[in-house]
Amino acid sequence: MTKQDAQQAQLKRALSRLNEVLAAPESDIVRDSAIQRFEFSMDMAWKLLKTCLEERYGVVCQSPKECFREAYRQKMLSYDEFWLELVDMRNQTSHTYKEDLAKSVFARLPRAAEYLQDLLKIIEAQPK
Repeated sequence: MTKQDAQQAQLKRALSRLNEVLAAPESDIVRDSAIQRFEFSMDMAWKLLKTCLEERYGVVCQSPKECFREAYRQKMLSYDEFWLELVDMRNQTSHTYKEDLAKSVFARLPRAAEYLQDLLKIIEAQPK
Protein backbone atom coordinates (compact mmCIF):
# COMPACT_ATOMS: atom_id res chain seq x y z
CA MET A 1 0.00 0.00 0.00
CA THR A 2 1.38 3.39 -0.99
CA LYS A 3 1.44 6.46 1.23
CA GLN A 4 -1.33 7.95 -0.89
CA ASP A 5 -3.45 4.79 -0.62
CA ALA A 6 -3.06 4.82 3.17
CA GLN A 7 -4.00 8.50 3.35
CA GLN A 8 -7.03 7.95 1.12
CA ALA A 9 -8.19 5.13 3.40
CA GLN A 10 -7.72 7.35 6.46
CA LEU A 11 -9.71 10.17 4.86
CA LYS A 12 -12.51 7.76 3.88
CA ARG A 13 -12.76 6.55 7.48
CA ALA A 14 -12.65 10.10 8.84
CA LEU A 15 -15.40 11.22 6.45
CA SER A 16 -17.52 8.22 7.31
CA ARG A 17 -17.27 9.12 11.00
CA LEU A 18 -18.00 12.79 10.27
CA ASN A 19 -21.09 11.89 8.26
CA GLU A 20 -22.17 9.47 10.99
CA VAL A 21 -22.19 12.18 13.63
CA LEU A 22 -23.81 14.72 11.29
CA ALA A 23 -26.73 12.31 10.88
CA ALA A 24 -27.33 12.25 14.65
CA PRO A 25 -29.83 14.58 16.34
CA GLU A 26 -28.12 17.83 17.25
CA SER A 27 -26.92 18.31 20.81
CA ASP A 28 -23.89 19.92 22.43
CA ILE A 29 -22.09 16.57 22.46
CA VAL A 30 -22.93 15.86 18.80
CA ARG A 31 -21.81 19.36 17.80
CA ASP A 32 -18.50 19.02 19.65
CA SER A 33 -17.92 15.56 18.21
CA ALA A 34 -18.72 16.72 14.68
CA ILE A 35 -16.29 19.63 14.98
CA GLN A 36 -13.52 17.35 16.21
CA ARG A 37 -14.18 14.89 13.38
CA PHE A 38 -14.17 17.80 10.92
CA GLU A 39 -10.76 18.91 12.24
CA PHE A 40 -9.39 15.41 11.77
CA SER A 41 -10.92 15.12 8.28
CA MET A 42 -9.39 18.45 7.22
CA ASP A 43 -6.00 17.34 8.48
CA MET A 44 -6.26 14.13 6.48
CA ALA A 45 -7.52 15.98 3.39
CA TRP A 46 -4.72 18.52 3.15
CA LYS A 47 -2.05 15.92 3.87
CA LEU A 48 -3.46 13.68 1.12
CA LEU A 49 -3.52 16.67 -1.21
CA LYS A 50 0.10 17.43 -0.26
CA THR A 51 1.14 13.88 -1.11
CA CYS A 52 -0.70 13.96 -4.45
CA LEU A 53 0.88 17.26 -5.43
CA GLU A 54 4.34 15.95 -4.57
CA GLU A 55 3.95 12.57 -6.28
CA ARG A 56 2.03 13.65 -9.38
CA TYR A 57 3.31 17.14 -10.06
CA GLY A 58 6.61 17.35 -8.19
CA VAL A 59 5.25 20.30 -6.23
CA VAL A 60 6.11 20.66 -2.56
CA CYS A 61 3.77 22.64 -0.32
CA GLN A 62 4.08 23.10 3.43
CA SER A 63 0.74 24.39 4.67
CA PRO A 64 -2.94 23.62 4.05
CA LYS A 65 -3.70 26.88 2.26
CA GLU A 66 -0.58 26.60 0.15
CA CYS A 67 -1.61 23.08 -0.89
CA PHE A 68 -5.14 24.13 -1.85
CA ARG A 69 -3.81 27.10 -3.82
CA GLU A 70 -1.36 24.82 -5.60
CA ALA A 71 -4.18 22.37 -6.35
CA TYR A 72 -5.97 25.28 -8.07
CA ARG A 73 -2.85 26.07 -10.11
CA GLN A 74 -2.45 22.42 -11.13
CA LYS A 75 -6.15 22.26 -12.07
CA MET A 76 -6.76 19.46 -9.58
CA LEU A 77 -9.45 21.64 -8.03
CA SER A 78 -11.52 24.41 -9.50
CA TYR A 79 -10.96 27.67 -7.68
CA ASP A 80 -13.38 27.93 -4.79
CA GLU A 81 -12.82 30.20 -1.81
CA PHE A 82 -14.69 27.72 0.42
CA TRP A 83 -11.59 25.48 0.55
CA LEU A 84 -9.64 28.30 2.18
CA GLU A 85 -12.57 29.03 4.48
CA LEU A 86 -12.49 25.39 5.57
CA VAL A 87 -8.83 25.76 6.54
CA ASP A 88 -9.71 28.88 8.54
CA MET A 89 -12.63 27.09 10.23
CA ARG A 90 -10.35 24.22 11.18
CA ASN A 91 -7.75 26.58 12.63
CA GLN A 92 -10.34 28.57 14.58
CA THR A 93 -11.98 25.54 16.14
CA SER A 94 -8.75 23.85 17.13
CA HIS A 95 -7.32 26.87 18.96
CA THR A 96 -10.32 28.39 20.71
CA TYR A 97 -13.68 27.25 21.94
CA LYS A 98 -16.51 29.71 21.76
CA GLU A 99 -20.08 28.52 21.64
CA ASP A 100 -21.12 30.97 18.92
CA LEU A 101 -18.19 29.86 16.74
CA ALA A 102 -19.01 26.20 17.39
CA LYS A 103 -22.62 26.74 16.31
CA SER A 104 -21.55 28.61 13.19
CA VAL A 105 -19.03 25.95 12.20
CA PHE A 106 -21.45 23.12 12.92
CA ALA A 107 -24.00 24.68 10.57
CA ARG A 108 -21.41 24.61 7.76
CA LEU A 109 -20.22 21.05 8.33
CA PRO A 110 -22.64 19.31 5.94
CA ARG A 111 -21.26 21.44 3.09
CA ALA A 112 -17.72 20.83 4.32
CA ALA A 113 -18.33 17.06 4.28
CA GLU A 114 -19.58 17.30 0.68
CA TYR A 115 -16.44 19.19 -0.37
CA LEU A 116 -14.17 16.70 1.34
CA GLN A 117 -16.00 13.81 -0.31
CA ASP A 118 -15.60 15.55 -3.68
CA LEU A 119 -11.87 15.98 -3.05
CA LEU A 120 -11.56 12.28 -2.34
CA LYS A 121 -13.38 11.43 -5.57
CA ILE A 122 -11.16 13.80 -7.56
CA ILE A 123 -8.00 12.25 -6.18
CA GLU A 124 -9.26 8.69 -6.68
CA ALA A 125 -10.16 9.47 -10.31
CA GLN A 126 -6.70 10.76 -11.20
CA PRO A 127 -4.22 8.33 -12.70
CA LYS A 128 -1.37 7.35 -10.42
